[in-house]
Amino acid sequence: MKATELRGKDQEALQKELNELLKAQFGMRMQIATQQLSNTSQLKKVRRDIARVKTVMNSKEAK
Repeated sequence: MKATELRGKDQEALQKELNELLKAQFGMRMQIATQQLSNTSQLKKVRRDIARVKTVMNSKEAK
């Protein structure tokens, strides 16, 4: 996911995207705890996507 894609979305769509990413992060954390997640680099990608969404949301609020 790129920041340019996120900037085109409205606040409601960004909030929905953030909720989906947080659920995915929780699921991955549970998979790591139970030794079911084989590709642990996915967790890093999800964390970065969450940070991107939050950054875009905060920049839109400031304007």
